[in-house]
Amino acid sequence: MPRKKSAAVAVHPFDEMHGVETGGLVPAGELVTGHASDAHVTAYYGVAPSILRTLVEIWLETEPAHPLKRYTFVDIGAGKGRAMLVASEFPFKQVVGVELNAAMADVARRNVSHWEESRRSDPTARRHAQVRLVEQDALEYAWPKTPCVVFMFHPFEAPLMKKLLQRIEKEFAGRAGELDVLYVNAECASVFAANPAFQKLWFGMVKMSPEDHAADKAAIAQQVAYGSTGDEECGVYRLVGRGRS
Repeated sequence: MPRKKSAAVAVHPFDEMHGVETGGLVPAGELVTGHASDAHVTAYYGVAPSILRTLVEIWLETEPAHPLKRYTFVDIGAGKGRAMLVASEFPFKQVVGVELNAAMADVARRNVSHWEESRRSDPTARRHAQVRLVEQDALEYAWPKTPCVVFMFHPFEAPLMKKLLQRIEKEFAGRAGELDVLYVNAECASVFAANPAFQKLWFGMVKMSPEDHAADKAAIAQQVAYGSTGDEECGVYRLVGRGRS
């Protein structure tokens, strides 16, 4: 993000290490697409890698219905793709990012391409899950037939969240337990609480690593409307279906 004095860009250590560009804060006003959803989108900001890694570990402790290798990780509002790349470090069946904004989707594709090419050319690199980006409205996304774990870093406000949960219910009818949600910056937690088809498995604060917190503060230092506390309020939910608890 540009600084007032030097106009330098605060580069996140994750980007420095991997040669990608997933950083910066992009206000919601700069993400308009002309789509009906524009009124409810939120700013883009890449999730702290340590937050996502910790949240996946918390989810695994909830005893998911299937082994991790059977799950498709779906990042709703993928932005520049940081969560996709971090998730691919885990042995998911595949990782899919869903992003409506064409400019953000282009950046994500470049990041994914570089990420995969760098691993193909490095014989010492760990195996990673297959990653792909879908440029599409999340409310129209055709969900995989595999079990899914959905990741969201507060991609939109309550009106769209309600519609997304309704869509998921419809798509996963008769498949209770086949979809879990990892929700970071859980500002729409009340939407989940009001939907009896989703069971709260865990809710609380997840701390960033010191490295991520330092990068977080540097990236948003010039943003009056934002701050960095070094943690995020997160929730883990499971689709259990109506009439179940």
